Amino acid sequence: MTFWETITGSDLNREYKAFAVRVQALPAEYQAAWEQIQGNLMPYGDFSGRNLMPILDGALGLLEETAAQGQSVDEVLGDDIAGFCAALAGGEGSRTFRDKWRDQLNRNVARKLARMGG
Repeated sequence: MTFWETITGSDLNREYKAFAVRVQALPAEYQAAWEQIQGNLMPYGDFSGRNLMPILDGALGLLEETAAQGQSVDEVLGDDIAGFCAALAGGEGSRTFRDKWRDQLNRNVARKLARMGG
């Protein structure tokens, strides 16, 4: 990956297009599950979403493998896709980017208030 790819995100676009090609080969119920997985994982991403690419690749690999084995989506993911995604991202209660930004904002405000009061 070059500096230019990192800045522009062109490497991410290329990976998403590769994911789209792989998803098209899946049965319809797996394609719908993929859309839900993407939506449920996005809150766990960083600013660029680059940290999610290995997780998405692994989730798509799981879907491909289980579809090839003839299993249903419900057998693989269960009823709680959001919980499945939380577990993929690091477990229930994992910190999202909103949590991290909120903590950073709180630290900055506390530091400014300490300077004003001291």
